[in-house]
Amino acid sequence: MKKKLYITTMLVAMLSVSANLFAQRKLTEATISYDIVINTSNKTPQAADLLDGATSVIYLKGNSSRSDLISPLGTQATIIDGKTGDVTVLREYGEQKYMIKMTPANWKESNQKYEDVTFTYYDNEEKIIAGYKCQKAVGKMANGTTFTVYYTKELLPVNKDFQYLNRNLPGLAMQYEATMGSMNVVYTVSGINFNPVLQSKFDLPKSGYRVMTYEESKGGGTN
Repeated sequence: MKKKLYITTMLVAMLSVSANLFAQRKLTEATISYDIVINTSNKTPQAADLLDGATSVIYLKGNSSRSDLISPLGTQATIIDGKTGDVTVLREYGEQKYMIKMTPANWKESNQKYEDVTFTYYDNEEKIIAGYKCQKAVGKMANGTTFTVYYTKELLPVNKDFQYLNRNLPGLAMQYEATMGSMNVVYTVSGINFNPVLQSKFDLPKSGYRVMTYEESKGGGTN
């Protein structure tokens, strides 16, 4: 009887572990679309109006990623090479086109304010976003600034550097806050497509862009 009880207990434990592993999908290849809402206390929200209807599209393929910010002002793409860790930012605003080349160290420096983000989790506060059950978390940056994020444990990105702010989360951020100057920006996933992502999405243009180093871009050369 004891042996049967032991075997039954082990089977239940194994099934439980298998269920948890099955419930969490490793996100190795996907296209994630975020809608963007701008909130501002300015009574004449001109900047917010210009960004009205902006979207962010993330392309994931293994350790490589591409993040496209698309707005009426123009577009910005951030491409992370999964093999080298190098980062390329493509900015296109009207006739102005810039390609900013960054090393992994440059990328880390540019995200320094997000380096030591810690999260407090509120698993009892949930919402459904794009069909996924999400839990609430509150992030706190080193300077004391806090922000709210809803994430799903069902999807776990293999490489999280594409979203530095949320890279310490145990899942994918489905809705989160960020700041843009004096404005509060809310990103919310509108859809996730698991079809294969074309490798060409990560190809860099051969011409048409003014190429700059990270140091040059910090000097205001893109203005």
